[in-house]
Amino acid sequence: MSPQRVFLLLTATRWFPVGLVVTVTTLLPIERGLTVAQTLSLASVTGLVVFALELPTGGTADAVGRRPMLIASAVVQVLAAATFLLAQSIWAFFAAAALMGMFRALDSGPLEAWFVDAVHAKHPGADVDRTLAHQGTVLGVSIALGALVSGGLVWWHPIGAWSALTLPYATYAALAVVHLVMVTLLVREAPRRGAGDGAGVALAGRRRWRVAVRSTVGSARQMPAVVASGLRLARDNPVLRGLLLVELFAATAMVVFESLQPIRMAEMLGGEAEAGAVMGPVASAGWGAFALGAALCGLASRRFGVARTAMAARVLNGLGAVWMGLAGGPAMLVVAYLVTYGLHGSSGPGYNALLHREAQRDNRSTVLSLASMVSFAVYAVASPALGGVAQATSTSVAMVLGGAFSVLGVLCFVPALRAERERGRRPADADADDGVPEDAAAA
Repeated sequence: MSPQRVFLLLTATRWFPVGLVVTVTTLLPIERGLTVAQTLSLASVTGLVVFALELPTGGTADAVGRRPMLIASAVVQVLAAATFLLAQSIWAFFAAAALMGMFRALDSGPLEAWFVDAVHAKHPGADVDRTLAHQGTVLGVSIALGALVSGGLVWWHPIGAWSALTLPYATYAALAVVHLVMVTLLVREAPRRGAGDGAGVALAGRRRWRVAVRSTVGSARQMPAVVASGLRLARDNPVLRGLLLVELFAATAMVVFESLQPIRMAEMLGGEAEAGAVMGPVASAGWGAFALGAALCGLASRRFGVARTAMAARVLNGLGAVWMGLAGGPAMLVVAYLVTYGLHGSSGPGYNALLHREAQRDNRSTVLSLASMVSFAVYAVASPALGGVAQATSTSVAMVLGGAFSVLGVLCFVPALRAERERGRRPADADADDGVPEDAAAA
């Protein structure tokens, strides 16, 4: 198979199983006795593990190669799925959440890097943006189909001895094994530089792993310096500083429509199994709304400007989260969820375009990584905090508070709006970034 086909196929086998458990991950622990606050703390554990391992795992992938990291990540995914499936106590669920964070850190980047390396090995400098765009479509469709199948599995409930919510996770664990086999069979990679032939291969392999260990330790030691460098960059750039502060507010809305919404649905329908059957098709439709919102963002940005579009999308997204908390019945909650998730899709492209405006070729990765780290860290704090509010008061109150707080983040866009107005006064050729017109960069 060509690298393009392998890349897209492994994207499907990676993300379709995620769609199976996108709602069950919240409902199953509650059904097994965890409180709402404890359940939302699982997302905090996963986020903190990803935050801690993102840079060290990247250094390891560069040292040992993409294929070993992809195989390792697939193995950890199987362990995480099995642990979650069998978990009955809070500590077992915490272990599953930590393993899932380790999997996400290991899985972040090696497949895409392998694909680009494979293409450039035959066609140096070839453009791969079209395949990357196709990958985004495959990812969204895979999750949507997985969520739809998940609802059907919960409704079907063929094994009476199991909870209705167990079958989607059992299927996820089985498909994780399939993904591991596919990665092992389909991913081929040239040896790293310095690897010998014949009898020297085993020695070279051991040397590569020693290099990998040193690279991992070195990357971990460099993490404070990287973060400090990014903070200095944000300190000296008020527009970038404001955009990073947006994440402090946006994460609370994400907790509402990703974690609290299935819990609220279970309260309305009278049980987690009933909510699981409904949330599969609803989540599938939500990903469709997400894709539509992203497309509409591109149209709105050309008419109203990137900053204004991003600001409007964030405000409406927060208000949608408030609406979800105030919804009086399952049908209204579903409508509010679809609208809010569509607005979530429309807020991302504009925000990323604004980040790219403040980045340069030599610091673009640092800027994007810093925004990602802020998002993970805030989500890890906001998730158990809103879970505690839900447990102390009600899920509706927590959803309203999370949505209302996220709306305040619009104030952090003001420096970016001013900068955009200033850009409008410049000559047209000054708005290009590395030769790419602004509308193309936004798209």
